[in-house]
Amino acid sequence: MLKVYAAKWCPHCTKTIEHLKNNKIEFEYFEIEKQSENIIQKIIQVNGGDDWVVPTLEFNGEWRKGKIYNEKELNSDLEKLGLC
Repeated sequence: MLKVYAAKWCPHCTKTIEHLKNNKIEFEYFEIEKQSENIIQKIIQVNGGDDWVVPTLEFNGEWRKGKIYNEKELNSDLEKLGLC
């Protein structure tokens, strides 16, 4: 299942989650600030090594870097993950 690492205060996270729901893509939501240090370090690594960025997505070991919400980019990334 798709994992979404996000923050409630993040507008790009909210839009990404709405997009997933509207397209009936199942996902698990994980509040970034409540994650273990191991998960935080992985998310930092995926996003270039400086800091964590949300929303970051993971599906079957494949990661999508945190990005500003863009419907076309998100759809393309979801296709690459095999979810669309």
